[in-house]
Amino acid sequence: MCVGLIRVWISVLIVVSFALSVGFAQAPPALKSVIGEVTSIDGASKQLKLKGDDGSAYTVTLSDSTSFLRIPPGEKDLKKADKIAFSDVAVGDRALARGPVAEDAKTVPARTVIIMTKADLAKKHQHDQAEWQTRGVVGTVSALNAANKEVSITTRGREPKTIVIDASAADFRRYAPESVKFADAKPSSFADLQPGDTVRALGDKSEDGLHVKAEEVVSGAFQTMAGTVDSVDPVSGEVRITNLQTKKPVVVHINEGTLSRRLDPTMAAMLARRLHPDTVSAPGGPGAAAPPPSAGGPGPGGFRGGGFGGPGGAGGGDLQQILERMPQLSLAELKKGDAVIVSSSKAPGDASVTAFAFVAGVEPFLAAAPRTAGQVNLGSWNLDLGGGPEQ
Repeated sequence: MCVGLIRVWISVLIVVSFALSVGFAQAPPALKSVIGEVTSIDGASKQLKLKGDDGSAYTVTLSDSTSFLRIPPGEKDLKKADKIAFSDVAVGDRALARGPVAEDAKTVPARTVIIMTKADLAKKHQHDQAEWQTRGVVGTVSALNAANKEVSITTRGREPKTIVIDASAADFRRYAPESVKFADAKPSSFADLQPGDTVRALGDKSEDGLHVKAEEVVSGAFQTMAGTVDSVDPVSGEVRITNLQTKKPVVVHINEGTLSRRLDPTMAAMLARRLHPDTVSAPGGPGAAAPPPSAGGPGPGGFRGGGFGGPGGAGGGDLQQILERMPQLSLAELKKGDAVIVSSSKAPGDASVTAFAFVAGVEPFLAAAPRTAGQVNLGSWNLDLGGGPEQ
């Protein structure tokens, strides 16, 4: 009797286990959205390859029932999207593919693909740059009024001024610690702002330009340090330097996103002359004039706007454009004792940093920099980064 009872229970357990396994097998996988840039299109196999914003590569598989929509950049209402065909999708477009797939899977059987075309994105980018040029302000946070959500910034240049930003209705974003790309900036709030932060704001200015009703506020805590090279590991992208301000060692990490450049002697001497015109001569002999802005040098006031990587900077005074015209720096070229300037997010103490910009060939520039208590003082001639849409 006991044996028979056991057999009955075993039979029940088998049936229940089978039912549960069937139930789990039939549970539909969760819908997942993948966002990225279209890198290749295979019409024959009906597949798209995406470089995801998370850095992963995805394969998007399509079917006859997959719907395709095109939406303008910045638009969030799908009612304003237009239906398109698979043949309208192009390499370089931004795509959102949504379908039933396991969270860690890299192949997405898409039910819907939403496209922002490369051409539309270029137009939007151009428009955003123009907006930041004409309606943007940049400076260093000098005071914060939390009650009214007002930010006071001090602009850079020969005639700095204080601008009060009304941020009560603004969208806040803040740069990620290891990236100066606007696309990597994270949603933020007024509470994240600190005195000394670099802030750019987009909005309507008062007639005198001293007040701004902000729509967007982008912030970051940046630092610029001068140093001398102690050692280099080109394979790992690690450079050890001595910080000339603190006299302490710092580890600097160089990655694919770092702007690594070497100033040529003419440009280095010109920047030195701009920094200290009374004591430094431009190439060509004592008292020789520095090249005009059209030759690639900074215009009056030095590095306009105090930064690069920001929105819409243009002209000879934009440091980013100056550096981009300089030769690419290979870490293998660096030698012990070489002078460098490094831009990064602020780090506590002498913690290691990831460089946004790493510039060698700056010996003339540092020689002209004033000293405070024997330490190099870069003053307002810094390489702070930050701002709106990248160029």
